[in-house]
Amino acid sequence: MTYIFINDEFVDESKGQVSFSDRGYNFGDGIYEYIRIYDGEVFTAHEHYERLFRSAKEIGLNLEDYSVEGLIDVTKELAAKNNVVNGGIYIQVTRGVAPRNHPFPDASTKPVFTAFSKSYDRPYEELENGVKAITVDDIRWLRCDIKSLNLLGNVLAKEKATQNDAAEAIMHRDQTVTEGSSSNVYAIKNGKIYTHPANNLILNGITRRVIKKIAQDLEIPFIEEAFNLDFLNNADEVIVSSTSVEVMPVVQVNDRKIGDGKVGQITKQLQKSFDNYIESNS
Repeated sequence: MTYIFINDEFVDESKGQVSFSDRGYNFGDGIYEYIRIYDGEVFTAHEHYERLFRSAKEIGLNLEDYSVEGLIDVTKELAAKNNVVNGGIYIQVTRGVAPRNHPFPDASTKPVFTAFSKSYDRPYEELENGVKAITVDDIRWLRCDIKSLNLLGNVLAKEKATQNDAAEAIMHRDQTVTEGSSSNVYAIKNGKIYTHPANNLILNGITRRVIKKIAQDLEIPFIEEAFNLDFLNNADEVIVSSTSVEVMPVVQVNDRKIGDGKVGQITKQLQKSFDNYIESNS
């Protein structure tokens, strides 16, 4: 049996049901998080759930019946019930079930909380050899700092990457690089790491925050400053990061190699420190 979590209950996946009147289904009116499991332990769960509550506040979604610690307990129990040793937990909260109407429903409408788990290994081959990315226009809304369910722009970008045999689509607004379709983006030049500031145009990734910390520990300058496509193309190294792909080297953007087309030394330093961070924080 595979368990999922719906509205405070662990139920058989085959019996889980979501109403056709759920505002997440009708409007994408909700938020989500994705938390990694390493060796049976949750990774950076506090940070993920704190961000979930921030996203909820930004869209006026009341989560007063939940707490960070309570949700961490749910995550651990769901992983244990499904024997997830290495993998992840997806968590979603919508504004609830109500007749389809654009304004918020009344206060009696309760949020719908769902979660499911899956097992998978770390992407070792890609981490060692690097991946290809393409560049696309960033067509998303202007509140990318909210981890909302409105991901159509991201989906279209990722599909274009897939059609071009690439692992990621790096997005830009008028030539200014923002982030990937499901990742943050970094350009390394002359021993310094550059990445877009954590404002409304990007999601302040949890892995991004870990990379910032370990870069500071390694005394590698971490510069939160917007850069353009030309800077990206001429970088010594390029990285994308997320909960799923960790510290992922990009060795080719479109038809152009980055540096010598191999994983760079600073990237390797960050990857090693990230491994150590996993061991000490899981």
